[in-house]
Amino acid sequence: MTLLDALVEQRIAAATARGEFDDLPGAGAPQDLDDDPLVPEEVRIAHRVLKNAGCVPPAVGQFRARGDLLRQLAETRDEAEQRRLRGRLLALDMALESQRGAPTAVPREYRQRLAERLAADPSGVPQDDRPTGARA
Repeated sequence: MTLLDALVEQRIAAATARGEFDDLPGAGAPQDLDDDPLVPEEVRIAHRVLKNAGCVPPAVGQFRARGDLLRQLAETRDEAEQRRLRGRLLALDMALESQRGAPTAVPREYRQRLAERLAADPSGVPQDDRPTGARA
């Protein structure tokens, strides 16, 4: 503890002993720490009203819908229904990725190709690019 911390703690303890904190407004009540400093002040009230009304941000609703689609996909055995659900899941994933500001299709294709390449050769380096004498 630094000298300043010790001084602050000493003064707080002395004020508490004198009872200076006993009659403060809101004493004994939980603090409302719900204000989000990153949300602009002019929209905080609107956000609070929506939150109190039970509304959730669109992304939260979409994540819930994604979970529902995954459960339905796991439960269904009909191939046509599975194709339809996969299409809806893909559309939902693309919507979620675009909200994050991420490009939609390229990273998924890249990840798939990379996974296939690493599955075929754990070193991940093509044969032509390896230094001479290197082992796989």
